[in-house]
Amino acid sequence: MSVQIKVPGLPESVADAVVATWHIKPGESIAEGETIVDLETDKVVMEVPAPANGVLKSIAQEEGATVTADMVLGEFEAGELAASPEKTDDAPKAEAAPKKAEKPAEAKAAPAKSGHSAADNTASPSVRRMAAEKGVDPASLQGKASVAVDVERIEERVPMSRLRKRIAERLLSATNETAMLTTFNEVNMKPVMDLRAKYKEEFQKTQGAKLGFMSFFTKAVVEALKKFPDVNASIDGDDIVYHGYYDIGIAVSTERGLVVPVLRNVDQLSMADMENQIAEFAGRARDGKLALEDMTGGNFTITNGGVFGSLLSTPIINPPQSAILGMHAIQERPVAENGEVVIRPMMYIALSYDHRIVDGKTSVSFLVELKKLLEDPARLMLGL
Repeated sequence: MSVQIKVPGLPESVADAVVATWHIKPGESIAEGETIVDLETDKVVMEVPAPANGVLKSIAQEEGATVTADMVLGEFEAGELAASPEKTDDAPKAEAAPKKAEKPAEAKAAPAKSGHSAADNTASPSVRRMAAEKGVDPASLQGKASVAVDVERIEERVPMSRLRKRIAERLLSATNETAMLTTFNEVNMKPVMDLRAKYKEEFQKTQGAKLGFMSFFTKAVVEALKKFPDVNASIDGDDIVYHGYYDIGIAVSTERGLVVPVLRNVDQLSMADMENQIAEFAGRARDGKLALEDMTGGNFTITNGGVFGSLLSTPIINPPQSAILGMHAIQERPVAENGEVVIRPMMYIALSYDHRIVDGKTSVSFLVELKKLLEDPARLMLGL
């Protein structure tokens, strides 16, 4: 039975998609549920599965084509899987490609044309071109390495992916349409590191989750957002919308680009819940398995450039959110503590914020609150 393969329904926020990869060719068979073709939107890659066991008859939309919901991608013949031809020793072998003529061991110099030396003929094109421009004999330039060298200069032009286009659009929009400013502080990570080292094995054994730094920061962010609601707000036209819930986006780097899955109602999650959900999102993001709803919404974003070694950066707001927190690499540095210089594991933190909503005093106070909570985790655990 012949059936049409169509573009699945797209969410309201996604107008179209691009045919990214056909996994089989016409005439090839595939099992039910396996992916026939990948469609790339500006947020995720959508996999179109085979509706049954069968054979792909034809392709209607080639890779790179822009498609919309319900468009026909190709024809599929449902039925038994085609038997794979068995390989035999009697199969004809591909003929070896003809060998290129071997270069003689010693090539005789071609007779020099009138007015030019033999060295003129053996000079590289760039040397001959330079000689012509300078009006000199190419023979006089041979052996001078500093004069000119033939170098293969390779360029490759590839279309920008839909995700990369979308990232570019959103970053440019954030830069052009917000009054973005960044403030900085630093956190002594020793208390959190000591607490984590003491309890991480027991935490994993009893909670079934690895205890990382992200859950500490996420929990601290929620507590700080409760005290500074402007940072948890967004602009909608001429209105400021104050959100009474805490949906936190966690930026995840993938081969395709940066994606931001959202943890919902974080104030109601335990630290184990946070760690498990963050780990799950990270794995699905790297495998291209995130759904559109996983990345929709969010009131605040946390990004961690420290995993790549970044010491300091100014993260860009994810509109329409009013702020984003940047975590950075932990580095041992000398600091003054109780009148003495000591070595402590320090992290710079950055808050980029929309100055249309968030005042400078609020942004600085927000980071100070984070610093206080992280440097005294007992306050964080007790909600103080």
